[in-house]
Amino acid sequence: MLLEVENLTVRYGDAEPAVDRVTFHLQAGEALGLIGESGCGKSTIGRSLIKLLPKYANIEGTICVDGEAIAEKKDGSWRGEKVGLIFQDPMTRLDPLMSIEAHGLEVLASHYLKLSAQSAQQRLKDALKAVRIDPSRAKQYPHEFSGGMRQRVAIALSLLLNPVLLIADEPTTSLDVTVATDILKELTELRKTRSMGLLLVTHDLGMVAEYCDRIAVMYNGAIVETGAVEQIFRSPQHPYTQSLLASVLHFHPEVLSSRQDISEVQDREVLGDIPEHVSENPVEENLDREEVKVIEKTLVPPKSAPRVILYVNHLKKHYVTGGNLLTRLVDPSIGLVRAVDGVDLEIISGETFGIIGESGSGKSTTGRAILQLIKPDRGSVRFNSVELTRLKGEQLRQMRSQMQMIFQDPRACFSPYMTVFRSVADPLLIHKLAPDLESAREKVYAILEKVGLNSQLAERYPSDLSGGQLQRVAIARALITNPKLVICDEPVSMLDASIQSQVLQLMRDLKQEFKLTYIFITHDLAVAQFFCDRIAVMRSGKIVEQDSTAEVLTNPRHEYTKALIASIPRIPYINS
Repeated sequence: MLLEVENLTVRYGDAEPAVDRVTFHLQAGEALGLIGESGCGKSTIGRSLIKLLPKYANIEGTICVDGEAIAEKKDGSWRGEKVGLIFQDPMTRLDPLMSIEAHGLEVLASHYLKLSAQSAQQRLKDALKAVRIDPSRAKQYPHEFSGGMRQRVAIALSLLLNPVLLIADEPTTSLDVTVATDILKELTELRKTRSMGLLLVTHDLGMVAEYCDRIAVMYNGAIVETGAVEQIFRSPQHPYTQSLLASVLHFHPEVLSSRQDISEVQDREVLGDIPEHVSENPVEENLDREEVKVIEKTLVPPKSAPRVILYVNHLKKHYVTGGNLLTRLVDPSIGLVRAVDGVDLEIISGETFGIIGESGSGKSTTGRAILQLIKPDRGSVRFNSVELTRLKGEQLRQMRSQMQMIFQDPRACFSPYMTVFRSVADPLLIHKLAPDLESAREKVYAILEKVGLNSQLAERYPSDLSGGQLQRVAIARALITNPKLVICDEPVSMLDASIQSQVLQLMRDLKQEFKLTYIFITHDLAVAQFFCDRIAVMRSGKIVEQDSTAEVLTNPRHEYTKALIASIPRIPYINS
């Protein structure tokens, strides 16, 4: 037996057990999926197996890896060589002052003292290639990579030492389905050829169904159900397992082919083709142009007349990541990354527009360039007829109060030293919508209530909240300035299935209440089909396809879109 865990109990201080008398085992070459809601103790188990819990954590029970008790291990060299861990959030695990190359060489040097520099470089290149990262980008720093690419770096670093047991804590959270599928296939091949055990901590039940042999379901710190994948999915016994499976969003391309069916699933219809002009008043056709202008100034446009709130024309953002001045003079393409390469978009007021594509395709860069969080090299961005690329200073700040962003990882975008109240109130002070913190208090409490959080949480810090609660705080902070456009960058990718469904429903309700327009960046097509009216597919900085959600997902024209859809993990054992 490769891994044996008996009666594991973990307490943080005097609190109730985070993990309560957990027992499970894992054979060599086997993959065990550990699933459950956020805060149930999944990650605590993973860190227990590699002795990475804080000093104030009290651990009881026994953990044996490859016949050796972890508690008796004094030398830390086994960590990484025998047991590897892929963390959920790579941005907080990678040193921002070290290049990717430096990270990899440090890992190898700390374990293999006699490994030559040339051999170390080659091993690092091979590891990066395995996760589809160009080795020429190894000299870049973590902040120069997308969230998905940072996750791929973390996976590459964990595989450098060839561990016999790999603990993967949400390893593909930030990855699109094609890259996630490739990496999981690679991990599957590695565990079978090397007899490596894989403990997959995840909320992606499709991934578990396709790549795991057995499942352990956690609830409130305990394993409430365990068994073979097919057995659990076909006949879940515990009420929590049943509710968890019921809350999963399944990919239904066949449902999307019917406008009637999709409206039943989503309680709305997918936006169809948008006419350039819809005349709602037949009398208007007989009026002269001056009379029409007067009417346009005094009448509210009819709801059925779509209005473009955002125009993006030929947007470009390129980065230089390698080479030197001389080589770039000879060949300007050397070291050039075309993050965004001529993107054109028209976003309709009140719609949810999805942008999907692989990590590193330019989705997040496009969103940030629209908000002018990064300055595009070329192109036009017009929001409500205002050209944003020409604005600076106070003018741009005033416009930004109408455009907000919900970031992918809320724990990384909140200051750990600021309370929830201060974090949510900050935009009001920045945009001068409140004179001081006290006058902002009522608005902060009100918006927290809107997103389903008790105002008592306002005085807590980010470390005191679960992932789902933090994502709600992020939504509250984005909405407190009463924006018209919200760019959502993978807002539910790090949440388990039940919390994900709650947050998506919350966002739909808030969209109606606040009359919002969403740009929804995601790699999850199951989420996109239920949430988005139209979709644009990005690859290598370009939009290769865009249309209504139904049209893109049922009749994909581009080969990449077809590959993306074909890679989606399915759950074949249950009626979906």
